[in-house]
Amino acid sequence: MSNRGWRGYDTRPPWWPESEPFPPPRRAGSSAMQHRFYRRMFFLFVAVMGLVLFGAFTLFWSVASALGLVRTEGQAPWWTYHPDGPQFFFVPLTVIVVLVLLARSFRGVARPVGDLIEAAGRVEAGSYDAHVPERGPREMRSLARAFNAMVARLATNESQRKQLLADVTHELRNPLTVMQGNVEALLDGVHPVDREHIAPLLEETKVLSRLIDDLRTLSLAESGALALHREPVDLATIARDVVRAYLDQSKRASVTLGSSADGPTTIDADPMRLREVLVNLVSNALRYTPAGGTVNIDVRGTGGQVEVTVRDTGSGIAPDALGGIFDRFSRSTDSPGAGLGLAIAKGLVEAHGGTIRAESSPGQGTRIVFSLPAV
Repeated sequence: MSNRGWRGYDTRPPWWPESEPFPPPRRAGSSAMQHRFYRRMFFLFVAVMGLVLFGAFTLFWSVASALGLVRTEGQAPWWTYHPDGPQFFFVPLTVIVVLVLLARSFRGVARPVGDLIEAAGRVEAGSYDAHVPERGPREMRSLARAFNAMVARLATNESQRKQLLADVTHELRNPLTVMQGNVEALLDGVHPVDREHIAPLLEETKVLSRLIDDLRTLSLAESGALALHREPVDLATIARDVVRAYLDQSKRASVTLGSSADGPTTIDADPMRLREVLVNLVSNALRYTPAGGTVNIDVRGTGGQVEVTVRDTGSGIAPDALGGIFDRFSRSTDSPGAGLGLAIAKGLVEAHGGTIRAESSPGQGTRIVFSLPAV
């Protein structure tokens, strides 16, 4: 491993999340704050060493005087004597002042460190409500803020983990309950073992398989461990391919489906994952667009970005529900899916370094817009 670069890495390591910049950006002002802290610790060290040397020399002089190695009769102590005559009576006072300042400095650092040690112990025990008061020198206050932010993020992750476990359990229970009931009916002779009664079991296994695949994709995308096979791709071409794939479905629903493109639309990305994003968005748009409506994919390249807009003329989304449509298992009451499509789309877009947002009003349709860096 090289000793150059960030922590010995000259290039992005294979385990680094795709959605995170490498090397990680330094927080504004952190370098200057580190330098101030190092200077303060240096001067503190120099002061401590000066006092230690002063005390050692004083002790040596006292012992030497007691043993008769030096003559001190009729002479002022060494720390007040000067060949030119001025008496350095202010030296003891200076020592006292330095000791007071050192005590204050140690106290200002020791109390915040004690708070951090106590709070870290609580976090280690599984308590995420630990909060460190911001006090002491500027550097210690900054450390306390960073610790509190870390604990808050840990608490959020733990809450999301518990919620995800509850949601997954709920989603898995439904198809398993249906399968269990049908199998028991077949074994008890309530239903004959024929194609009509076995086919629903196969459909439920497919539901489970899709749910597991979606959960795996979402987990990899959110953790930054999703492997992206990047290559130069034209988003306009992917949009046209998705339109062709859903053309028959849109005709059966009497919905007009099309795409348009403008400007440079080539990006460096994983074409399969971007197709998955558009498939999720288009399938949602077709599901909620009534007969006679339209669904369109607009691809625009502007300002170093390629912006894709999936627009429909459906019923729209209520304002109170708009902010949570990209959450896991967020779905309407009439949705046949598990509510993972938009969450997966968001995870895949962010894994490519892009952003995604939703714009909608009840009765005026919905616009899902995502932007990705252009080549």
